[in-house]
Amino acid sequence: MRRLLLGSVLALLVAATPLAAAGAAPVRGYIVVLRGSAGAPDVVAAQQARSRAFVVGHVYRAALKGYSAVMSAADAQALRADPRVASITPDRPVHIDQQTLPTGIDRIDGELSSTASGDGSGSVDVDVAVIDTGIDLNHPELNVVGGINCSTGNSFNDGNGHGSHVAGTIAARDNGDGVVGVVPGARLWAVRVLNNRGSGSFADIICGVDWVTERAAIIEVANMSLSGPGAEPAGSGCATGDAFHDAICNSVAAGVTYAVSAGNQHINAAGRVPAAYDEVMTISALADFDGQPGGRAAPTCRADEDDTFANFSNFGADVDLIAPGVCILSTWRGGGYNTISGTSMASPHAAGAAALYKSTHASATPAQVKSALQAAGTANWNNADDPDGVKERLVNVSSF
Repeated sequence: MRRLLLGSVLALLVAATPLAAAGAAPVRGYIVVLRGSAGAPDVVAAQQARSRAFVVGHVYRAALKGYSAVMSAADAQALRADPRVASITPDRPVHIDQQTLPTGIDRIDGELSSTASGDGSGSVDVDVAVIDTGIDLNHPELNVVGGINCSTGNSFNDGNGHGSHVAGTIAARDNGDGVVGVVPGARLWAVRVLNNRGSGSFADIICGVDWVTERAAIIEVANMSLSGPGAEPAGSGCATGDAFHDAICNSVAAGVTYAVSAGNQHINAAGRVPAAYDEVMTISALADFDGQPGGRAAPTCRADEDDTFANFSNFGADVDLIAPGVCILSTWRGGGYNTISGTSMASPHAAGAAALYKSTHASATPAQVKSALQAAGTANWNNADDPDGVKERLVNVSSF
């Protein structure tokens, strides 16, 4: 089972494979994608589970038609011969992409946008899903309106802190207290797909994507500050056989714009998913310590060079934009605040920018949102440390 990491440099993981009893065939998690003609996925899942005596996890109805399950490799192989099955892939775990624990809002000119982040008033009429560790439901800065728990089965309240941090960068209220987000007061949907340690699996993530896709008429933007090993699947369209890719592809086709972290392994993002997927906006991290261009500030919470490509950030042709991701102050679980670093912190700046654009361009498609953010971005940063030598546009919302 391969593992996924959240978009900050702190990598927390969980094993999603149950222990096999002594002498029994080893079992693991699988994602079963059904053909369109297969019938209701919950009915088919129940029938197949009974016939092979395995356990069904999530049932997918919107982003995919299928389910997750724990079964033996022999059961998985037998199911591949079922004419109702389109594909079966192993489940894989996911983790937070965070490094150490809001100059970022300043650096992308949030205070110059139409909502004037930081002036102490106003809120933005838009809905954003945070697919993460949950969100602090009682934080006075965060307007959480609903959610789901695809991970631990209980509340979608944040059990880690990472999701609340992401949420604050996107939409902390402009109330004169604490911090402010890119789209202050926006409606936040807490899609918990990771446990208290920041770990989960592809099956859990797809559950979250499926839930968001069912609400594509309401939720305009989703942030995924997480990544795992993988690559853009061969083929085209949303039926490649890569369940994780196809779920996101179908969700984007339904109208949801996704911002995702590039990852923190300092490697080519082509080797991480969902960063490698063409349908999403993949965001690398900028080291910025004072919210201003020019590279004159001294490091604060961690060692790096001001106004340069963060020394942990992934890079490559799959990166669409860069945003502040070093020493970012935002909200935290328990009603608090924290300063952490990672591409997890860069991605929500772009998600917030996308939400701000969608708030005034309701009919814009995800591809049009990405193009608008790239066109509005600036080249006012030093890319000398960027391994691929390509200067991605730095997120800027002054014209939104």
